[in-house]
Amino acid sequence: ELQQKVEEMELLKMELQMLETERVRLSLVEEKLMDVLQLLQQLRDLNISKRALGKILLSTLESCRDPQPGKAHLFEVLDTLYHELTACELLQSQPLEKAQSRQSLSNPLVISC
Repeated sequence: ELQQKVEEMELLKMELQMLETERVRLSLVEEKLMDVLQLLQQLRDLNISKRALGKILLSTLESCRDPQPGKAHLFEVLDTLYHELTACELLQSQPLEKAQSRQSLSNPLVISC
């Protein structure tokens, strides 16, 4: 009976470790998603064309067509989209103080369609 309790405890420890790993992974995905949403909000405020945004998205999807081994595909797509968005000419030509003031005035997570 004692041996059975020890085995159950080991299984619970492993399960807890897996849950913690998953929590960290989801936290990283959430953080990257927040970054992407903020960039999309800034681009919307700058009136980016739907065509330009579509090109960014298609470029992202094309570069992430074959998942990298050992890397979460969702995180890879979000990370690539983040880098594609930051490379957008509209964001790079925007003055820094204007971007910061806009970001502080509005909720960066609200994107109206």
